[in-house]
Amino acid sequence: MNKFMELAIREAREGIEQGHGGPFGTVIVKDGEIVGRGHNCVLRDNDATCHGEVAAIRDAGRRLGTFDLSGCELYTTGEPCHMCLCACMWANISKIYYGCNIADNGLIGFRDDKFDKIFGGRDKLEGYMTEIDREECLQLFRDYMSMHHENY
Repeated sequence: MNKFMELAIREAREGIEQGHGGPFGTVIVKDGEIVGRGHNCVLRDNDATCHGEVAAIRDAGRRLGTFDLSGCELYTTGEPCHMCLCACMWANISKIYYGCNIADNGLIGFRDDKFDKIFGGRDKLEGYMTEIDREECLQLFRDYMSMHHENY
């Protein structure tokens, strides 16, 4: 398994164990070093925008002292929703690696597919996003579903 995806999974587990939100953890890497991390905190913060990717982008910006994350790669346990995908583009993230795909997100109760039907466009991003370590991320999702949790 990719070491950065392993850390993203660990970040997600910390969040769900604390009841912060869904099984979405993210790390941002620049030059082989983690410069940002975050997990879904929608429930903890009562903030619909506090997805793992957005939390990690905010963390990386604070740590690096810049909003421009050019040269950074993002590793996340679930394929980014449109909001997070656009946030990655605004931040100039160079590449996204994700575990579970949009259909997998739907299997655990998330509605990313609804927004894909409205906005579409992922086909225009060839090479920007790559699926890796799906099985390990699916296990995370299965573990999440076996826990008592509020969806999000």
